[in-house]
Amino acid sequence: MNNDNCVVSVENVAVRFNLANQKVDNLKEYLIKLMKRELFFHEFFALQEIDLKIMKGEAWAIIGNNGSGKSTLLKLICGILKPYSGRVFTKGTIAPIIELGAGFNSELTGRENIYLNGAVLGHGKRFLAEHFNEIVDFAELKEFIDVPLKNYSSGMRARLGFAIATVIKPDILIIDEVLAVGDRDFRKKCMQRMQELLDEKTTLIYVSHDMESVKSLCQKALWLEKGRVRMQGEATAICRIYETV
Repeated sequence: MNNDNCVVSVENVAVRFNLANQKVDNLKEYLIKLMKRELFFHEFFALQEIDLKIMKGEAWAIIGNNGSGKSTLLKLICGILKPYSGRVFTKGTIAPIIELGAGFNSELTGRENIYLNGAVLGHGKRFLAEHFNEIVDFAELKEFIDVPLKNYSSGMRARLGFAIATVIKPDILIIDEVLAVGDRDFRKKCMQRMQELLDEKTTLIYVSHDMESVKSLCQKALWLEKGRVRMQGEATAICRIYETV
């Protein structure tokens, strides 16, 4: 295996959170309980002993039940979270779509959010102006582009986010379950766009509960269970086992 082609390397990674022993609704209450030493925490490991190497141009699925650590792993790869232990390495530009509303401002219009979200992804104002119509056309939001985002449905937000993230070919495209909120025709359109990017050697990391889309897009899969790797390897074989459990 040529390590020069490795674009994502996750080496013996663990992610730890400190969870409070009771629910605290506001900062004032939190500080009072902390000062009175009434607030206690316990360790929770969202991920443990995770090893993963993804080569340039590969399509990987991350599968598992809710709460298994899939989104946490994506946030590690994106650099949103830092590991408690271990090492994460990435090479190239990353276009993440991992949470509805991330990089958007609900008070701004769709037009304004194209420039805001595009800037978060590293695109300049001139570039976004040149590709503005392409983004709007792909998202199918021409009639709503000057409407505040707070009036968009979750599906409309997902369409806009996907259109911005894929307006150019990123080195690594990361897709969480957000596409599940779109309608059937738009999901098909997104699948076609992702396949085009794969044909151009973009690396894909894809989280979905839809095993048919996983088998269609991905060659390999990582199966997480309670924060640990249960299995990784050829996607079709792992999906077949996963569906029988």
